[in-house]
Amino acid sequence: MPDLAPAVRTIVNRCLGVEPGEEVLVIVDPATRSIGEALRDEAARAGADAMLAVMDERATDGSEPPNAIAAALQACDVFIAPTSRSLSHTTARKRASDAGTRGATMPGVTEDMLARVMAVDFELMATRSRQVAALLDAAAAARVTCPRGTDLTLDLSARRGTSDDGDLTAKGAFGNLPCGEGFIAPAGGEGRIVASSLAPLGLSEEPATLTVDDGQIKAAEHGLGPAYLDRLRAHAPKGTNLAELGVGTNDRARLTGNVLEDEKILGTVHVAFGASAGIGGIVSVPIHLDVVILDASLELDGRPVLDAGRFVLGESTR
Repeated sequence: MPDLAPAVRTIVNRCLGVEPGEEVLVIVDPATRSIGEALRDEAARAGADAMLAVMDERATDGSEPPNAIAAALQACDVFIAPTSRSLSHTTARKRASDAGTRGATMPGVTEDMLARVMAVDFELMATRSRQVAALLDAAAAARVTCPRGTDLTLDLSARRGTSDDGDLTAKGAFGNLPCGEGFIAPAGGEGRIVASSLAPLGLSEEPATLTVDDGQIKAAEHGLGPAYLDRLRAHAPKGTNLAELGVGTNDRARLTGNVLEDEKILGTVHVAFGASAGIGGIVSVPIHLDVVILDASLELDGRPVLDAGRFVLGESTR
């Protein structure tokens, strides 16, 4: 069994900066209860009044939690959500963050992932993440390509880049753990995506080809593509919205089929569809699903940022 203790200490003490007397809410479902208990116990050791809330697994990533948990999210000082399905893009999470609660979601996290990926050099990863976020923030347009046939252009104008660097100590701070990316909610886009890892379906033996037009995914072929599109269309018309462009910055992450880790892989690009309101967009819908593009090249306003999965911006991003 992996040793969770270092990762749990890092999350509670470094990432979230839990202080004595704070109320800490850990939200789990049956599959993630053991991780949640370890986090709750560590928060208690830090002097917090720590609670564990067990809910049924949600139907999809982005489905709202029960009303009682939604209320508790706003009432506590810190929340940690290692759940099977993502609460990141829910109205409940966004309202809690807006109310000043700081916290982290950890959708689909496993003990092996947590122990391994949280062992990253945090300073180096944070530098990469902040640099990527600043570049996304400053850019008006992005182009993503890859050797398998990806060719996607995205409108980034009037949208803000965000650094997912694990520093969640400020009032209202929110992020994903394990951490390691810079991301933005595009205003639109069009083109083709060829993806290997598709949430929540896993690795596609034959890469999926997704067609994007006018800021919406319109078609999906090959591998897991059709099943992925079916999940988004179940929440149409908003479910097919182009929601996110992100760049992985964590050199401890590896390809596993679990998108929580796959999207953090150093030098990968990920794109998501569905909800964007929680990350700077305007679309609110109970689904947000990512796909990961391997060996990606990325240009921002014509400036190369990635070349076939390798950063080309200097030593600080390598």
